[in-house]
Amino acid sequence: MTDLKNQHDIIIIGAGIIGLSAGLALQRAGRTVTIVDRTGVAAEASAGNAGAFAFSDIEPLATPGTFRNAPKWLLDPLGPLSIPPAYWLKIAPWMWRFLRASRHDRYTASLKAQADLMQLSEAALERQIKFLNAESLVRREGQLQLYEGEKQFKASLEGWELRQQHNIEFKLLKSPQAIADIQPGLSPRFTHAAFTPNWLNCSDPSIWANHIAKEFVKRGGIIDIRQVESLVQKSGKICLMTSAGELQAKQVVVAAGAWSHHLAQTLGDKIPLETERGYNTTLPAGAFDLKTHLTFGAHGFVITKIGDGIRVGGAVELGGLKLAPNYQRAEILLNKAASFLPALKTQGGKQWMGFRPSMPDSLPVISRSPKAHNVIYAFGHGHLGLTQAAGTAELVTTLINETKPKISLKPFLATRF
Repeated sequence: MTDLKNQHDIIIIGAGIIGLSAGLALQRAGRTVTIVDRTGVAAEASAGNAGAFAFSDIEPLATPGTFRNAPKWLLDPLGPLSIPPAYWLKIAPWMWRFLRASRHDRYTASLKAQADLMQLSEAALERQIKFLNAESLVRREGQLQLYEGEKQFKASLEGWELRQQHNIEFKLLKSPQAIADIQPGLSPRFTHAAFTPNWLNCSDPSIWANHIAKEFVKRGGIIDIRQVESLVQKSGKICLMTSAGELQAKQVVVAAGAWSHHLAQTLGDKIPLETERGYNTTLPAGAFDLKTHLTFGAHGFVITKIGDGIRVGGAVELGGLKLAPNYQRAEILLNKAASFLPALKTQGGKQWMGFRPSMPDSLPVISRSPKAHNVIYAFGHGHLGLTQAAGTAELVTTLINETKPKISLKPFLATRF
């Protein structure tokens, strides 16, 4: 006999920022939604990120200069992009796709798709903030992208020209004093910068995600804590084999972050997702009087406000889900931050490492499963999950309800590789 209590309209796998935003958007479209997660609300990367809505970051990680710079980056085990030696062989197929994605034609196509998704996500976020009555959880304080010397600054100008083509507002600063007018206390080594005034941050990504979760539950949504082990097609429905028994749904959204490709593989879909491991240290209140989000692009990290404290984090370590964390990376970033901000108090910090799901071309998968029409994939956003969550949620809703999306979904297909 069929257990009717295990029959669902839509099940979303993943209670991170993508899954929560999709759940709320589907509710607003009149659907009944259950979210299933192995650990709970925002218990992974969605809680420990920098809290930035980085809509101006439209350039893919794989650029035409990747071939030239990759050896230098990868030979530095503590540099902004690294791969632990124990993981080199396993990641080789992904790295080959990553290098191919840096070819000019593919880079140009990825840039266009990323810009389109960013534009949609920015508008979708404003709709989400208004619906959630959440303006108090948002900081509209801009961002400083910092450069050491005129050579580094000039090398960045092509990227700013691209942003200008996509109507991203910014102001170029060409002196330490112009920088200090926005953020006092920076080392004079930073001689140039670009300020993006419309950059947003949430006050705390964990609080932001939990605010969405509370609204989702208040509107009748269910958040069920259990491990989903595999997906099976059965009689026109999708069966979720879980640690607490079987669930069935008419439609399923896979938004399980860095674990998503394992679930896709149980349906027969092979998707080249890798794990971008990010590190940070969160300092307590009083660590520094931060006025705006700071990005040190050449060093691969940012400094941002989190609650009353400061979070120093970033870098890219492609190391999978199983290798032990290397917290020396967090220490390196914190030491750099102290040299860049001489007044920074580095005592009392809490270290963290999280898994960011990354595709070779820096674009997420927002697509139906090629093997199962009633399974939607929504994962692979890298370090832009928070940024693109509201836009992804609206696109997932169009796929579920079979309505026309506001942007082309072709660049985000699961079959593109």
